[in-house]
Amino acid sequence: MTGGGYAGLLARLAGVRALGVDLGLDRVRLALARLGDPQARFAAVQIAGTNGKGSTAAMTEAVLRAAGLRTGLYSSPHLARFTERIRVDGAEADGARLAELDSRIVATEVPLTYFEIATALAFLAMAEAGVEIAVLETGLGGRLDAVTACVPCATAITSIGLDHTDYLGDTLAAIAREKAGILKPGVPCFVGRLPPEAGDEIERAAEAAGAPLFRFGRDFGPTPFATALDGAHQRENAALAAQLARAAGRHLGRKIDDRTMARGLAEVAWPGRCERVGDDLLFDCAHNADGAQALAATLPALAGDRRVVLLVSIVGDKDAASMLATLAPAAAAIVATRSDNQRALPAAALAATAAPLIADAIACDDPIVALAEARRRAGPGGLVVVCGSMFLVGMLRAHVLDEPVDPVPTSDPVARP
Repeated sequence: MTGGGYAGLLARLAGVRALGVDLGLDRVRLALARLGDPQARFAAVQIAGTNGKGSTAAMTEAVLRAAGLRTGLYSSPHLARFTERIRVDGAEADGARLAELDSRIVATEVPLTYFEIATALAFLAMAEAGVEIAVLETGLGGRLDAVTACVPCATAITSIGLDHTDYLGDTLAAIAREKAGILKPGVPCFVGRLPPEAGDEIERAAEAAGAPLFRFGRDFGPTPFATALDGAHQRENAALAAQLARAAGRHLGRKIDDRTMARGLAEVAWPGRCERVGDDLLFDCAHNADGAQALAATLPALAGDRRVVLLVSIVGDKDAASMLATLAPAAAAIVATRSDNQRALPAAALAATAAPLIADAIACDDPIVALAEARRRAGPGGLVVVCGSMFLVGMLRAHVLDEPVDPVPTSDPVARP
C-alpha cells in the first residue's frame, strides 16, 4: 500500500507532480503490462477535445448506466478531491482503495508521471470492479496521452481550439493532429462542430487510420432528448454522447432505446458546469476563450433579468483579456480574486484588465471574502457567477456545500483551469 493510505497517495502524487508533463505511451504501457493489462478487461469509449469532453463523457456514462451496464467514468482534473476522477456506476472512488491499488503500481518500478499514475489507477480500479464499459476523458491532446493506452470501441473529438499550445502546437491544424491520435482502425469516431482547418485534419487522419468518421451536422444532428446540463452548447455535447452510447451499446450487444437515452440524459449530473447552487450561485468551469463564449451564450437564458456579478480567477497562461471581454457584457460587476493555484493571476492585475470593460470591477484577494463581496454587489435576487478557473470553482463549491476536500491538494502539472 502507498505509505499513509489515501493521504500517502496524495503526497506521492504531489511529489511526482514536480516531474512535470512528459507525454508518451511507452512508460504507461510498460506499467500496464506489468499489471496484467487491466485496460484490456473492459470496453472503452475515449473522448478528446479542447472543451466539452468532460460533459460529453458524463452524459455518455449516464446513458450507458441507465441501460443497465456496469460503467466506469474517468475524468480530469478534479474539483475538490482526487477521488472524483474515478467513478464506478456513478460512485466516487474510495481513497483507501486507490492507495491499495497504487502499491501495485509502485511495484512495477516504472517511473510514471502524475497523470500516468492517475490513469493506471483508473484502469486498475475499473477492471477490479468488473466494469463492462469505461468512458474515458483524454487528459492532454490525444496521440501521446496516457488514456490512449485503452482499447476503445468508439471515440469522439468534441471541439478544437487554441489551448496548451506549448505542448500541442500553435495552430488549429497542429492541435487537431494531436487529438486525432486517439483514432483507431475500424473504430468509429464522432466529431463535434470544428473549424474548417481542424476538420480537414481530422478527415485526413481518419482516412489514414481507417477509422469511420461521423461529423455533427453532416452525418448526425442534435438529439431530441433534453439533458439535465444547462447551456446551448450542451445540446451538441448531448448529440455526441447519444452517438457514443449507441455505438458502445452495439459493441456490447445492448440496444440503447429512446427511453433509456432520455432517462440517462435527464439524470446526468456534472458538478461545476453551469451548475446552480442555491438561489444565487452559478458555478461554471469555463477556463479559456471558447469556454467563456459558451458561458456568455448561456447566461442570458439562465439569469433572465437578474443582476449578474462575475466572480473570476484566471491562470496566467490563458487569454484573460479575451475571456473578460466576452463575459463582461452579461455582467453588472466583476469581482476579481485569486484561486490557490500558483499560476493564478493576481486579483489586482485581473481587475485592471476588467476595468476598461466594465465600470464596476474590483479586486479581492481572498476567495471567501470575494464571494461575500460578490453576493453583496449582486443584491437580493441577484446571481453570482463563479467562473474562469476550475480551482476557484472547486474551492468555493466545496466551501458553500460543506463538502470534504483533500488533505493534500494536488493537481496535474499542466492543469487546464
